[in-house]
Amino acid sequence: MSWLTRVRSRIPFVAKRDTPDNLWQKCKNCQEMLFTKDYEENLWVCPRCDDHGRIGADARLGQVMDPGYTVLPAPSVKEDPLKFKDSKRYSDRLKAARLGAPHPDALTHAVGRIDGRKAVVGVQDFGFMGGSMGMAVGDAFLAGVDRAVAEKCPYVIFTAAGGARMQEGILSLMQMPRTTVAIQRLKAAGLPYLVVLTDPTTGGVTASYAMLGDVQMAEPNALIGFAGQRVIQDTIREKLPEGFQRAEYLHAHGMIDMVVHRKDLRRTLADVIDYLMAARQAA
Repeated sequence: MSWLTRVRSRIPFVAKRDTPDNLWQKCKNCQEMLFTKDYEENLWVCPRCDDHGRIGADARLGQVMDPGYTVLPAPSVKEDPLKFKDSKRYSDRLKAARLGAPHPDALTHAVGRIDGRKAVVGVQDFGFMGGSMGMAVGDAFLAGVDRAVAEKCPYVIFTAAGGARMQEGILSLMQMPRTTVAIQRLKAAGLPYLVVLTDPTTGGVTASYAMLGDVQMAEPNALIGFAGQRVIQDTIREKLPEGFQRAEYLHAHGMIDMVVHRKDLRRTLADVIDYLMAARQAA
């Protein structure tokens, strides 16, 4: 045994420290490497370029609602009604999506208060199959509206979706009229319906409940549209303006009412609820 081997064998073994894989995040806009803890404390907004990162339902509810809110149970729907299969079975895709997800589908609701104002809040999670709208999302939307009517309070929804869920075919498209009719129940009850459009909100979601709010808000630079920009350009054979389908462009052209920074959303929602509920009581 060599001298070096003898010395090494006498040194007590020190276990290698485990380093978490998620200490850093890369901003998708400016490519800056951000310390995850600082990024989270800044509400998942890049401190360098102000890009608003995509966040899940639990993070969103925690940011907007007062402590003590209650997450509502997800409605039970028939899964894989068409026995759909492409490169994978739809049932397998659902199982895979649920493995890393805290909730069983793309739309989650909670009832509680926003800066002291009672509200039912729904959040679409783009991380769950692109936030796509299927029967589970449609039923969850209706359940959220019913709870708001029962509680006599506003209904607030944060949208984030790639559109209808293709694996459910016409059944997913039928959620568009279903949710539209549900919004009429809110209006009949004289209750506010507030929409916050987040990045991205596209397809059949934009063509239905995402654009029917009494007040339409959006986060900065959120992508909002129906068809993709390339599809539109190829159809009309014209170059689209800079920033087309972004929140600021839609605000400048009267499609939405305001663009609100994430740090100001809670206060802004509370102010709008105060205004609309006061108008309801005065009527």
